[in-house]
Amino acid sequence: MHFADALVRSIKAKESALCVGLDPQLGKVPKFLVERVIREHGETMEAAAEAFIAFNKGIIDAVKDLVPAVKPQLAYYEEFGHQGIRAFEETCAYAKQQGLLVIADGKRNDIGSTAEAYARAFFEPNLFGKFQETSVDALTVNGYLGFDGINPFLKACGKDKGIFVLVRTSNPSSGDIQDRITADEAMSMAELMGHFVESWGSDLEGEEGYSSVGAVVGATHPVQAERLRAILPKNFFLVPGYGTQGGTAEDVAACFNNDGLGALIVQARGIIYAFAEEGGLANGENFAEAARNATLKMKEDVNRVR
Repeated sequence: MHFADALVRSIKAKESALCVGLDPQLGKVPKFLVERVIREHGETMEAAAEAFIAFNKGIIDAVKDLVPAVKPQLAYYEEFGHQGIRAFEETCAYAKQQGLLVIADGKRNDIGSTAEAYARAFFEPNLFGKFQETSVDALTVNGYLGFDGINPFLKACGKDKGIFVLVRTSNPSSGDIQDRITADEAMSMAELMGHFVESWGSDLEGEEGYSSVGAVVGATHPVQAERLRAILPKNFFLVPGYGTQGGTAEDVAACFNNDGLGALIVQARGIIYAFAEEGGLANGENFAEAARNATLKMKEDVNRVR
């Protein structure tokens, strides 16, 4: 199914526009899980991978009926080498088995031939006609290299995949570049990128009226989000920055269209580590229940402004 169609239909079915970030850090994973895998595998990269897999599966089981998508951040897995990548692959496979869309947060891109290799890694069958274990539904990409770096990903979007192009990111120093006004167009760099994203996705609209090419727009920049929404009426926003980074439901309201669609609001730490507020790191057995409670609270908060 067309990626944006699948996303819209899942949002409607679950009455939820949330995405849970699966960003495991070994020092924050519940201690009972870490201690268990160390007993089995020692203090090894394999143990870290097993801890991540067990933790992620618990989170997925707790929220799968409440959210349409999850977003594993590749950096937390790559940190642990090939065992970390194994944890990423098993996490993605399990999430898809549970009916969730999987958005890999890798911010990939490079010159054309290298971008083609990245696109094959996440979207395409390999030379033997089999899909890679890293195959996902969507990927975050960096569009600031221009069209030749984006085109390989667009070809995959013409099938059943999606991309989210960095437009206005949530980090504090993003404005150093993204708020710069372009002399020839009299608009910010982020707004100019928004126009490019609209153009790149214009031929990839699905039956539900949305393109499979979306934009990353941080919750911490509501004024810019409102401007970008006008530029990108048919493109989904992937919206990081809610919760722990300071974004509120009122901040993300401008990311939605009048139909209550068009945005997927992300939270990671405030959900997956919610147990730390309820039982402390020394306990952690309640991590899945705490994640579910935090997701329910976020769902109610975001639905208030959709």
